[in-house]
Amino acid sequence: MYKLYYATGTCALASYIALEEAGADYKAERLDFKTNQQQSPEYLKINAKGRVPALVTEKGVITETPAILAYIAQAFPKAKLARLDDPFAFAQAQSFNSYLCATVHVAHAHKGRGYRWATEESSFADMKRVVPKSMAGCFELIEKGMLKGPWVMGEQYTVCDPYLYTIALWLEGDGVDLKTLPRVADHMKRMAERPAVKKVMGEQQAKAA
Repeated sequence: MYKLYYATGTCALASYIALEEAGADYKAERLDFKTNQQQSPEYLKINAKGRVPALVTEKGVITETPAILAYIAQAFPKAKLARLDDPFAFAQAQSFNSYLCATVHVAHAHKGRGYRWATEESSFADMKRVVPKSMAGCFELIEKGMLKGPWVMGEQYTVCDPYLYTIALWLEGDGVDLKTLPRVADHMKRMAERPAVKKVMGEQQAKAA
């Protein structure tokens, strides 16, 4: 059985949904960020980075969302969560997920985690002010040139889709108007209707209560 460590409202939701879509035998373990549980000695033994997600497998622990999603797609080929028969198509999916991880997520993090890049309070405020613009810019690129439709990679649902959905859930809080992103908004609605997404969102809410 796999064990996924996650926290509500984080990018770990993408891996959570992917495991459910894959039909994996797994357990989701919620960490409480309010009590700084991710920095507990017990969790740091699992993931020294003190972040989520972390996926415990029989061979060891995998961290970083793009790596976990790629692993799930390859470990459960029958679920068809990536074009595993086409190296170029798989690389395209990796490229999209890497953009979400290295660019979009970092832009979002400037809102509440400015301490990663600066020490002055004035710098934190400045970084926070630019988040609506930077996130809107990232998603404008996704809207117009990266989201092929109806799913990220086109006709086939892949591990890119729960990742995009997860980060798109942050847009309203980041000051981005979804009305300016009709294709992204449509993708979110389509995702919300999937049984795996409904199940995972329900479980998250129940565990957070």
